[in-house]
Amino acid sequence: MAPVHDLPTEQAEPEQGAGALFVAVEDVHKTFGTHRILKGITLRVSRGETLAVLGRSGTGKSVLLRLIIGLERPDSGAVRIHGQDIAGLTLDEMGAIRKKMGFLFQHAAHSDSLTVGENVGFPLAHHRRDLSQAERMERVKQLLVEVGMGGDQEKMPCDISGGMQKRVGLARALALEPEILLLDEPTAGLDPISSGEIDELILKLQRERQMASIVVTHDLHSARTIANRLALLDLGKVVVEGAFEDLQQSDIGFVQQFLKQW
Repeated sequence: MAPVHDLPTEQAEPEQGAGALFVAVEDVHKTFGTHRILKGITLRVSRGETLAVLGRSGTGKSVLLRLIIGLERPDSGAVRIHGQDIAGLTLDEMGAIRKKMGFLFQHAAHSDSLTVGENVGFPLAHHRRDLSQAERMERVKQLLVEVGMGGDQEKMPCDISGGMQKRVGLARALALEPEILLLDEPTAGLDPISSGEIDELILKLQRERQMASIVVTHDLHSARTIANRLALLDLGKVVVEGAFEDLQQSDIGFVQQFLKQW
């Protein structure tokens, strides 16, 4: 089992090279009402690395993503992006940080009134007004080709399959050239073949783009396929973190029980 080391608390200059630390979650606690969700979570993700966060429903996996993108604030501890604690940022500063992040929602979250191409181009229309309309359209075409959806930009979301909707969601998440990719249940609701195709696409994008990626999932097979490291949460804490082999070799009862479900 890989140990969880203490992270430096001083603010560091952003690093961009291979292995540079992009996301650091430091001893984060979060409570809603009387319900303690996270009880001292510490995780880190570097450039070119994918971390899969596993656990039962209600263990705080999605809350962790909301903390990383600044939609929630920790009660204590810190979330650092490129060494910067995001808790003290203004709305404009947080907006600039979010432009460096791509987010794939669990249920795709497409606008049903927009075409596939318009959904992918939505972030560009709002955040890249320096680009001409023709440049944005060309960028959308390139993104759709990259995720295997070339030629489908005029279709409506209701006319494509669940797996295709995930591909469109990935294309939109990549629109602003993010350095950090957050994936919430990327294979949820898909059949095994479609799930495998999405896993292969995520691996391809990671090889080509070298992002720091965090995947929240219930799908252990998917996590094994796409992640360098896995972190298993239970009762608001990281129970074990490491490669899949580390989980297999763990003598912790909950870890063994979790693995038996698969």
